[in-house]
Order: sequence, then C-alpha cells, then structure tokens
Amino acid sequence: MLKSKTAAFKKLFPARRPGSHKGDYGRVFIYAGSEGMLGAAVLCSRGALRAGAGLVHLGVPLKARDAVNLATPEVIVIGGDKAADFLTTAGQADALALGPGLGERRGLARELLFQLSDSGSGAPAVVDADALNAFAGDLPALGKLKLRLILTPHPGELARLLGRPAAAIQADREEAAAEVAKLLKCVVVLKGHRTVVAEAGRAAYINNTGNPGMASGGMGDVLTGLIAGLAAQGLAPFDAAAAGVYLHGLAGDLATKEKGEYGLIASDLVDHIPEAILNFDV
Repeated sequence: MLKSKTAAFKKLFPARRPGSHKGDYGRVFIYAGSEGMLGAAVLCSRGALRAGAGLVHLGVPLKARDAVNLATPEVIVIGGDKAADFLTTAGQADALALGPGLGERRGLARELLFQLSDSGSGAPAVVDADALNAFAGDLPALGKLKLRLILTPHPGELARLLGRPAAAIQADREEAAAEVAKLLKCVVVLKGHRTVVAEAGRAAYINNTGNPGMASGGMGDVLTGLIAGLAAQGLAPFDAAAAGVYLHGLAGDLATKEKGEYGLIASDLVDHIPEAILNFDV
C-alpha cells in the first residue's frame, strides 16, 4: 500500500521546454453535460486545462454548444446529439473523459465507448458518473471494451456495477477496488475519504490529501478532467490517476486555507490546481 508518492509525483512534472507548443501537451476529448447539468461539463474541462493539457475538446448537446462555449473560452466545444457526432474528434484525442452530468444521455456515452473500442483507439479513457451508470448491473459489457480504462466511481456507483450494497463496498474499499481492477484489467479510482487507486499487479495508492470541505457538488467532475489532462500528457493510467487524486486533494487543502471548509466549491479547487502542482509538499 502506497500512502505517499510525493517524490515520485514531482518527477512526472518536468520543466517545460521553451520552444514547446500546445500540441506537445496532449489533446483531451470530454463527453459530458446535459440539460440542467452543463456545469459538470464546464468543471471537467477546466480540470483538464488546469492539469496542463494543451487542447481540450468538449462534447455537449447541440443546443447547448454556444452557451457552454461562452462559459469555457479556452475549450473547443462540439455540439451533437448522436455518438457519431463526436467519434472523429474523440478518435484523435490523446485521452478521453466521459460521464459527468450526462443524465439521460448516458446511453450515448456507452455507444461512443464501444465505437471507440471498435476503432482501435489506444487513448486512456476516464469513465465516470453516468457513463459508469450506463453499465450498472452489466459489468461484463464494460469488460468487453478494448480500451485503457480508468474508472472513477464513488462507492454507490461501484456498488451498482457489482450489484452489491454500498455498505459492502465501504467495508473493504481497497479490496473492492482491487477486485474490479483485476477483473477488467483497468485502473480503478474509488473516491471518498482516503481515495483508493488500484491496478492489478501493483500496490494500491491510498490518498492522504483532501478535507471535508470537498464534500460538495462538482468536485468529482474536476477530478475526472484532471486525470484525463494528465493522461493526455503521456502519464501512464495508474500514474495519471494517482497523481490526479493527490493534486485534487491538495488543491482542496490549499483552497481551504483561503476559504475555510464551509462554503468551499469546486471552482475554488480548480483555481488552486496550478498552485498544487508547485507545492507537492504542502
């Protein structure tokens, strides 16, 4: 069990070359958001940008495209209502993130994942929230995806995938994460207090950053984008997940020093991600 990887994380963030450009730092495609939950898409894309990704493409419902573009001027926003509308852009990405705020559009995420799998995409895919719920009770289908999966469930979502009570997941969080990681040959990020990052054949990473002020809406959406942004820059899936979890919690700790735990919101955390990257030892 790895409880601290501060030194190892630092090595994942070398100084950038003076002559580099945005194409050197990865392209992320995010599929997120639906009516009433477009903020999840915005937060996810900001997490990817703050991780240092060079380009972020965000897929949202067609009628929401322009409004989301105004809220995220640094992001390339694509509107569409069919999985095929996003396949070309997603297929060109260095990392993918699907799920935050999809609601009833979760079926399109499932369809897009299978299309990407069939196309031979080698990009790491962070699967979160409603994209995970699209496979609830159907874990074998998730296992058929020929993708480098990083699953980021909270205990309730993992319980739905496995068909077990959430209390059973919480009773042995490390074992539950390791079980799914081994079964699906993927990385599992079981969120919550002392988030677990598991991958078959290696020790789990148990996170030690974060605080109760982060128990508010949107925090997980930021984490999804953050992990995808790191993966797009070439970090291996386990490293992207573990470093992302660590930085996410550390950004929350830094934000809490400024704001306190009461009233802390996800946007506060987003603004502290670059500072977290500079301050691994805080």
